[in-house]
Amino acid sequence: MIKLRLKKYGKKREVSYRIVAINSASRRDGRPLEELGFYNPRTDETRLNVPAIVTRLKQGAQPSDTVRSILKKAQVFEQVKVNG
Repeated sequence: MIKLRLKKYGKKREVSYRIVAINSASRRDGRPLEELGFYNPRTDETRLNVPAIVTRLKQGAQPSDTVRSILKKAQVFEQVKVNG
């Protein structure tokens, strides 16, 4: 199963995350299938590749709880419903 989840990177106490599509059996910082965006919790900055995320969601990818809340804020799920 493909999951959309956060991949941690950066220095200690200055962590940022990449939103990635990855096999659910892979470890958190393992090699992803595709990088779909960026999230910085300290500044609340988000950059998303929305067309790629919509494609992955239509293929049946399941977002983690945190990624789901990020996508809700960016209103990505509305685009999946409109296009699907």
